[in-house]
Amino acid sequence: MQAPLEFRPKLLQALQGYSRQRFWGDVGAGLTVGVVALPLAMAFAIASGLKPEAGLFTAIIAGFLISALGGSRVQIGGPAGAFIVIVYGIVERYGLANLIIATAMSGVMLFAFGLFKLGTLVRFIPISVVIGFTNGIAVLIAVSQVKEFLGLQVPQMPGNFFGIVQTIFQSLHTINGYATLLALACLGLIVGWQWAVPRLANTRAWARKWTLVPGSIVALVLATLLVSVSGIPVETIGTRFGGVPSSLPTLDWPEFSWETARFLLLPAFTLALLGAIESLLCARIADSIIDDRHNPNQELMAQGIANFVTPFFGGMPATGTIARTVTNAKSGATSPVAGMVHAATLLLVVLVAAPLAHNIPLAAMAAILMFVAWNMGEWREFVHLRQYRLPYRATLLAVFFLTVVFDLTVAVEVGLVAACVTFIYRISSLSRCEQVSTHDYQPLAGLEARVAAYRLHGAIFFGAVKLIETLEDRLPQRVLVLDFKNVLYIDSSGADTVADLVRTCHKRGVRFIACGLAFQPQDILLRCGVIEALGPENLSPTLAQALELAVHDAQG
Repeated sequence: MQAPLEFRPKLLQALQGYSRQRFWGDVGAGLTVGVVALPLAMAFAIASGLKPEAGLFTAIIAGFLISALGGSRVQIGGPAGAFIVIVYGIVERYGLANLIIATAMSGVMLFAFGLFKLGTLVRFIPISVVIGFTNGIAVLIAVSQVKEFLGLQVPQMPGNFFGIVQTIFQSLHTINGYATLLALACLGLIVGWQWAVPRLANTRAWARKWTLVPGSIVALVLATLLVSVSGIPVETIGTRFGGVPSSLPTLDWPEFSWETARFLLLPAFTLALLGAIESLLCARIADSIIDDRHNPNQELMAQGIANFVTPFFGGMPATGTIARTVTNAKSGATSPVAGMVHAATLLLVVLVAAPLAHNIPLAAMAAILMFVAWNMGEWREFVHLRQYRLPYRATLLAVFFLTVVFDLTVAVEVGLVAACVTFIYRISSLSRCEQVSTHDYQPLAGLEARVAAYRLHGAIFFGAVKLIETLEDRLPQRVLVLDFKNVLYIDSSGADTVADLVRTCHKRGVRFIACGLAFQPQDILLRCGVIEALGPENLSPTLAQALELAVHDAQG
């Protein structure tokens, strides 16, 4: 059993017996994943309404902290596509300073999740909710990139779906043909590269090395060279943001007030919940690749520290990233050192090669995000919906449409409520009450009006108390026997209903005999005073013994 305040990063365990061979393997994996993270970090920041360096600083600072302090061997932390919609909405509604506060608040929440051992509870979120909001976010990412993909001249894009669509249609007359052709070429190159290179590697030895190079980097480099040489009129990082600074970020402490924090509580909780879900899902995928087991609570505490520190140095929310983590694991990483090398690689890029980012076209970044959005969505789940029951389909589709039309906060809230209601209904339907007949126990023949015995099955909780309540309407004249042998769980509402039944029996002069009580049902009934009200003479270990007592009492 873990200590209540245990804080033990996976790095400490991974470094036991660490060898030079493992170190160089981690260095190679870290360099590879650093190259993969470079365009994604900038693209996610730009799509979120931030400067490109915000994504780079997040990948550097949060990436280092998550690897050094986390609970997974190969998890790579950094900015993620799932945060784009939420971050853009917070910046548009509350401003950049309040994004810093909201991110830091989410960091505190994440650390608390891990501190109080809530990491395993994240796994209880239904897959229908996860798929629904993941597909919804993917659609919003793709729609938000149409502006850059077509080179539209729009000063400020709204944060809601219908506003974005309306603005795009109203601005179609400003389409930039050069930007559109460049974006299409980049998207085609990325898709073709990801499809062709792995197939070539199966037959050509020289192509195996190229599988480590992501198509997004190839497209980004070629697009930047084309813009630099030809000077085609498309918007770049330099023309929009003035380039990427080649210096370390400085501490930025925003003005804080409790009044502002009150309004940011819900957005911060959404960031924390989404970050917890993404990071732990990513860690589980990593476990399946390297045959390991992560510590979910340690991972959440590391995510919390990273999200508390990073925003004060110009960063944005961070979480575990599936694409970069999978790349890290498949590139030979064996410890968190690889993630720390990935952060150092990006730091070196910022300090040495930042001026080269001046000519990166935003149309190429949009193409990269379009590809990310497509890979992010679980689109086959829509085709397979007919295989599932109505509650699953309704929950998934509701979360999907609410994510797209309203926002992720509303979608997750509605999805979780719908999933809980569905779960309660299904569990209550599994609880049942069966009457013991004369075929089951012959001595009951002729005593049906005086003695009634019932077997209870399932859970007696607030959603199934009707089973007990209905017994009050058909009480026998002398003795009521309830068999709890097959009852797995009784909650306080169920225990209170049983207590009401006991009081009703006493008022009507009916003896109540309970039998077969297992540990949990007996414990809750004892604490609620039901056992004391019954008395030891009305408790029986088995149904057979209880029926003997009932028949003897009825005949006496």
